[in-house]
Amino acid sequence: MKTPVETDPCRGPEAQFDLRPVEGSSADEELAVLAKAVGHPARVRILRLLSRKDARVCSQIVDELPLAQSTVSEHLRILKEAGLVRCREEGPRAAYCINPAVLRRFKALVAIL
Repeated sequence: MKTPVETDPCRGPEAQFDLRPVEGSSADEELAVLAKAVGHPARVRILRLLSRKDARVCSQIVDELPLAQSTVSEHLRILKEAGLVRCREEGPRAAYCINPAVLRRFKALVAIL
């Protein structure tokens, strides 16, 4: 039987150290995907908002940005596809949170430049 920690992507256990190389064609492709995901000021702002809380629903993010709900949802989709953001379903709503392992990986890939 799974515990709540195992099933909750916003409160899951932290991943072990990522030992993948930070150089080479695979790392370059990974960095390009992550850089594209954070390549819009609204997505950077969303990541900053999420870094300050355990999880937020879309309406809470919309309240803090001068953007329509549909626009925020699209930005969240892009961040989620890149792996920078995780999602937890809460009935009809979804709570979003930072994926710390992917954010650390992004930092490591950028640091080598």
